[in-house]
Amino acid sequence: MADPNGFLKHTSRETPVRRPVPLRLMDWKEVYEDFDSNTLRTQASRCMDCGIPFCHNGCPLGNLIPEWNDLIYKDRWREAFDRLHATNNFPEFTGRLCPAPCEASCVLGINQDPVTIKQVEVEIIDRAFDEGWVKPIRTSSLTGKKVAVVGSGPAGLAAAQQLTRAGHTVTVFERADRIGGLLRYGIPEFKMEKRHIDRRLVQMESEGTVFRTGVNVGVDITAEELKDQFDAVVLAGGATEARDLPVPGRELDGIHQAMEFLPIANRVQLGDLDAPTITAEGKKVVIIGGGDTGADCLGTSLRQGAEIVHQFEIMPRPPEERAESTPWPTYPLMYRVSSAHEEGGERVFSVNTEQFVGENGKVTALKAHEVQMVDGRFQKVEGSDFELETDLVLLAMGFVGPEKPGLLTDLGVDLTDRGNVARSNEWATNVPGVYVAGDMGRGQSLIVWAIAEGRSCAAAVDAYLEGGQTFLPSPIKPSAAPQR
Repeated sequence: MADPNGFLKHTSRETPVRRPVPLRLMDWKEVYEDFDSNTLRTQASRCMDCGIPFCHNGCPLGNLIPEWNDLIYKDRWREAFDRLHATNNFPEFTGRLCPAPCEASCVLGINQDPVTIKQVEVEIIDRAFDEGWVKPIRTSSLTGKKVAVVGSGPAGLAAAQQLTRAGHTVTVFERADRIGGLLRYGIPEFKMEKRHIDRRLVQMESEGTVFRTGVNVGVDITAEELKDQFDAVVLAGGATEARDLPVPGRELDGIHQAMEFLPIANRVQLGDLDAPTITAEGKKVVIIGGGDTGADCLGTSLRQGAEIVHQFEIMPRPPEERAESTPWPTYPLMYRVSSAHEEGGERVFSVNTEQFVGENGKVTALKAHEVQMVDGRFQKVEGSDFELETDLVLLAMGFVGPEKPGLLTDLGVDLTDRGNVARSNEWATNVPGVYVAGDMGRGQSLIVWAIAEGRSCAAAVDAYLEGGQTFLPSPIKPSAAPQR
């Protein structure tokens, strides 16, 4: 603990300033200004190096958070980078995209603002790339075993990197034309520029990981061919089956899933398209779903030039401070304002959409009403019906699990009652040699859980291939947290 009085001297939490809204709406770059390194050291000094660091439990990766903070305060950046990479393959992703359950469980957060753990994390890895410290870690010998990883999101990439470093020959299959999964096509540029993915892939390819894009496993290569050609298979395809809203009028044009809308916007920024084929430009937009994906749709719609945007959420507006139902050190239920919410649009809580209205086959309005929670169920508030004009509706209500037809049905893997791929406490499916990690096994979840599962699954696969022995870390078990 470099400064025992740091948390007493520096009681205010400081985070990067977001660029002015009018300016950032003119481009798709990340929204934050640079963060001064001296300010970062001050923030790191607020860490109390607790006797029981609850931030370790808050993070499923078991990140060595007090150690980073101490090293950054002492200006020992290279050592901090080594401690950071010891537990997290991709801190440049988590530092930008994770909602930071570590900060929610920070002991300082009991009666002060918590330490800016997430910002320390991202500043360390960004400096590491700038300084050239991020280098390939190549194995000294190959085992002769081949592993297929299906899906290139954070879980698949983490599993692939760990298994490659263990000496196995790893091939990552991705049905899209680029590697990254939702990181590539689901996360807008203003939240994470795709250069962060590309520079990490350079490292992974140098280590020996093979990437095959444009391959729909289960179609272009059959389940039997996959099992015949590889000694083990890791299923990491994510929970990509979107939740729908089957109400009257759903068939009208102008109603799209978020994951139909967002990838197109990303492709424009990647140079694949001159203009989006689904656009909010000049339109009255309604986003149904109040979570992160809905906020991504909001920021994207505003940058495309939407006339007006409403974001609907069926849940009530959260309280300004931590709700009593989520006491420390749990992740707090509270009202949050993302960068997209700062930029415009109207958030509408406790509302349910019951019908879409259209003319000539196109949506022109929706009918909705307010709801209230009664005995754990949503109940309509009588007399609260209203109609709202719209010509673009985006459904951002989450995902219900992995897609079943094709690979999963052909492999014959068992499913849970929630429709996720069932796995043992060692990440194994009922099919010998086939394992599962990430959202495909646990349901829609956080990026930090995906990376933790990918690392842990890699350890289980390595043990399977090496006669029960592995030196790879395994931070969690499937039973570590409830599956969704």
